[in-house]
Amino acid sequence: MVTYKSGSWLAKCFAFLAPLVCTVNAAPPDDHRVVLYYQTGLGTDTTHVPLLPLIQAEDTISVTHVLIAALHIIDDDSGLHLNDNPPDSPIFDTMWSEAAQLQAAGVKVMCMVGGAARGSFERLDGDDASFERFYGPLQNLIGSHNIEGLDLDVEESFSLAGVIRLIDRLKADFGDEFIITLAPVASALTEGGGNLSGFNYFDLEAQRGSSIAFYNAQFYFGWGSAASTRDYESIVDDGFAANRVVMGLLSNPANGNGFVSLDSQAPVLQELVTENGNFGGVANWEYFNSLPGGTAAPYQWASWMAEHMVAARKMGRSEISSSEALWRGVRKLGRRVRREGKKSYYHYIA
Repeated sequence: MVTYKSGSWLAKCFAFLAPLVCTVNAAPPDDHRVVLYYQTGLGTDTTHVPLLPLIQAEDTISVTHVLIAALHIIDDDSGLHLNDNPPDSPIFDTMWSEAAQLQAAGVKVMCMVGGAARGSFERLDGDDASFERFYGPLQNLIGSHNIEGLDLDVEESFSLAGVIRLIDRLKADFGDEFIITLAPVASALTEGGGNLSGFNYFDLEAQRGSSIAFYNAQFYFGWGSAASTRDYESIVDDGFAANRVVMGLLSNPANGNGFVSLDSQAPVLQELVTENGNFGGVANWEYFNSLPGGTAAPYQWASWMAEHMVAARKMGRSEISSSEALWRGVRKLGRRVRREGKKSYYHYIA
């Protein structure tokens, strides 16, 4: 059985309370990320949801990253599916053509791997021979379609060694400019929080943070809330820099549990941007029916988000009050207590 040495670790936990009152964030960047997940509507011309309005329908291009979803590594001769079909199926010809036009306009086009359909990362977590077999089709796709990055949405058990091997190989094959992001549930970026990925994101950040561009944290389905700043602040308080954490939102209440209306989202964004000059931006799940335009004009979501973040940035920085800093510290202590409790329990049953 493992017992606590409360006099040592509790003292360390309380030590952070005072510095929080005077914490200063970095200077604001020129802009914030607007990330779109693009899954529904990848089909033929009769079902295709066009991407070109993102660069043609507005005076300013607001989107920064488009993530084509979802790639699944499968156990057959092709080795890879984009949703239900091979990525080179003719049904995707229009999509790939439009993606290239977005790239020419300066938008980063990436692919998401994994998601709710399990198996992709299990296949990448075997021995070296198995890894090479399942990684090969992914490597070929990236090269053949000039994909600029991968978003690793790990919602199954994946070892820390496995995700590090994948990240290292992608950087070795495609260079430092290749964009690697991950899509954890928001709570996985807090001390002792829930996690679907198997590995610990604090450990990953410590060992490969320099190879990861940012995290598209999911603030929905009960893993975090975007209705207030609290869950995002918890992530920053626990050590992840704000410029590395994109707030993942549902773009329409039909897309799942945890949708926040745009009227309610506006003051949250304002507070996050004004208190965190290096706020990482926003991502949506998913593009095809994004409000306020809905299926008729989903590109308006990107414009709305960009406009509100720019407006908040023009308001200038605002410092949090001493009392708010203190309460954040108390909440952080609670998360650390929870983490230590989990460790003690697991050591006990081991």
